[in-house]
Amino acid sequence: MAKNKTTETNESTTDFINTFVEDETKRNDAFELIKIMQEVTHFEPKMWGPSIIGFGSYHYKYASGHEGDAPLVGFSPRKAAISLYINVPTENRDELLSKLGKHKASKGCIYVKKIADINIEVLKNMISLSLQQ
Repeated sequence: MAKNKTTETNESTTDFINTFVEDETKRNDAFELIKIMQEVTHFEPKMWGPSIIGFGSYHYKYASGHEGDAPLVGFSPRKAAISLYINVPTENRDELLSKLGKHKASKGCIYVKKIADINIEVLKNMISLSLQQ
C-alpha cells in the first residue's frame, strides 16, 4: 500500500511561509490565517507534508483498508490561490459558502485569492463547525 505523502512534520511554519510564499499579500494572509485558525481551534500550527499548514489531527480508515492521519483544518498558500482545507457539514456548506465572499470551491477545498475577499466571521464559523465533525 502506498505511503501517505501528507504527514505531520517538524518543519517550521514560519520558515515555510517566509521561504516559499513569494507574494507579500499572500505571505501576510498566511500569517493571518494562522492566527485565525489557532484562535478557533486552540491548536498550534504544524506543517503537513511540504506545503500544508494544519491544526490538530484525526485518524481515518477507509473501507479499502487505507488509513492515515490528517489535520482537522488547514490551508496551503499556493501560487494561484490559498487552499483552505475545512470540512464543513453538508447541511451547512452551501449556506456558509454563499456568505463567505469571493471564493471557488471543490468537494474538499475552498480557494481564495486573498483574505480581504472573504468574511472572516463566516470563516471562523466554518472552522468551528469543521472541528465538530
